[in-house]
Amino acid sequence: MTTPTNTAATGAADRTATVTRNTAETKITVSVNLDGIGKAKLSTGIGFFDHMLDQIARHGLIDLEVDCQGDLHIDGHHTVEDVGITLGQAVARAVGDKKGIRRYGHAYVPLDEALSRVVIDFSGRPGLVMHVPFTSGMIGAFDSQLTYEFFQGFVNHAFVTLHIDNLKGVNAHHQCETVFKAFARAMRGALELDPRSAGVIPSTKGSL
Repeated sequence: MTTPTNTAATGAADRTATVTRNTAETKITVSVNLDGIGKAKLSTGIGFFDHMLDQIARHGLIDLEVDCQGDLHIDGHHTVEDVGITLGQAVARAVGDKKGIRRYGHAYVPLDEALSRVVIDFSGRPGLVMHVPFTSGMIGAFDSQLTYEFFQGFVNHAFVTLHIDNLKGVNAHHQCETVFKAFARAMRGALELDPRSAGVIPSTKGSL
């Protein structure tokens, strides 16, 4: 097993970060601007996954660039999981000490017959509870099981608590898209700066 190498550059005032993660399985660079306008430049080699990452950018108002060269000749597992890990690292570095953020966010998002709910807490403690009964194993070239691996990688490295529930859905594309859109909206709410709590860490402990 090759030990991952990581490099990062962060901006103090503008909540940006770039993280590069290279292993024997994937070579990934992720850049985020948490105060962006939803611009995205995405290349993972999996079309539907790029479409889901675009939902995070567009609905989370996060400028997001993802470049991934993965071992897709095997399958998409390492690509999807490692992008989740690298995105989590980038978000954690961009958010910094979390002073002034709202910390909690939640969203319900429908798409036709599908409805999903996502709740997030920038708690400093990684945790994922996910219930999404996908009605199909594959969505295009994307294995629906990898949705869990993406979010598990994200929470472990962004240090967030994340609850994901697909409440209704028949079409697996719709199920997955509502999950990613709700995640984006929830994260947007949690990362917003609260003018009433400027410079304050939102925790009675004084740290997150």
